[in-house]
Amino acid sequence: MIANKRILLTGGAGFIGTALTRRLLPENEVVVLDLLRRNALAEAGLDRAKGVTLLKGDVREKAVVEQAMEGCHHVVHLASIAGVDTVITNPVLTMQVSLVGSMNVLEAATRVPTIERVIDFSTSEVFGRYAYNVTEGDVTSLGAVGEARWTYAVSKLATEHLAFNYHKQLSLPTCCIRPFNIYGPGQIGEGAIHHFVERALANEPLVIHNDGSQIRSWCYIDDIVSGVLLALARPEAVGHTFNLGNPRSTVTIHNLAQQIVRLSSSSSPITYQKWDYPDVELRLPNIDKARALLGFEPKVDLEEGLLRTIHWYRHRRLEPTRP
Repeated sequence: MIANKRILLTGGAGFIGTALTRRLLPENEVVVLDLLRRNALAEAGLDRAKGVTLLKGDVREKAVVEQAMEGCHHVVHLASIAGVDTVITNPVLTMQVSLVGSMNVLEAATRVPTIERVIDFSTSEVFGRYAYNVTEGDVTSLGAVGEARWTYAVSKLATEHLAFNYHKQLSLPTCCIRPFNIYGPGQIGEGAIHHFVERALANEPLVIHNDGSQIRSWCYIDDIVSGVLLALARPEAVGHTFNLGNPRSTVTIHNLAQQIVRLSSSSSPITYQKWDYPDVELRLPNIDKARALLGFEPKVDLEEGLLRTIHWYRHRRLEPTRP
């Protein structure tokens, strides 16, 4: 789909960046700019792969971003502070990385004549606590000022406006992606499926916030990567925002935990923990726009995706014991 291009992935050593790197090689060159707080790229053995240039640096530093972008054709701006718990404890850093980092990326891109596409990764959090069958044109809903839970969403919505206005005023070929609950092999760090699978394989309790009635749509990593590649390749993507997710893979958190226990043949009990922070109660995307303009269609259903994910985590747990 894309070949003979040089592609910058900011935050590219993370879960999505690593999966995207794997799909872009060997037909393209990939430049990864990352602070390496989480390094899924190295765990996948791609940090030293042919065609990969790994630069350790901070998107908040203008000169670093400019250096990384030299000679690039595409930019996928993934860099952000990930995970609700991390955002709550680091709200200033969260906003700095999103706002300063995105401005640096967009400004640098205007001065690189070879740039063909800049993708800004936003978040489904911009829809607030209740998001049923939401389209890209639906009104976003953000929490109260001062509530750290919404810091990430506020900053990401601002970067969407930045990306759109750089296209509108300066003709920079930008588009935005709102991913909905991505999971799969290679995910490290925070996340419900990561937590549940790790603990299920160890036969430890699966801890659910409150009563587990929160509803999510889960999108397998291969499907989100396919969507990103379509957004890079299709000229129709420019100037638009896209929901990328899988509405067919929608369950409550309680049912998700039960399914993971069953599929992993675990004896883990499911426990409940009071969660005093605001939470998203319902998150289900409408992806008709991505279907129409990009030809995007998620292919991996939840049970198949969970089986693949459980297999990867089980293999990862066994690796250190091998001779």
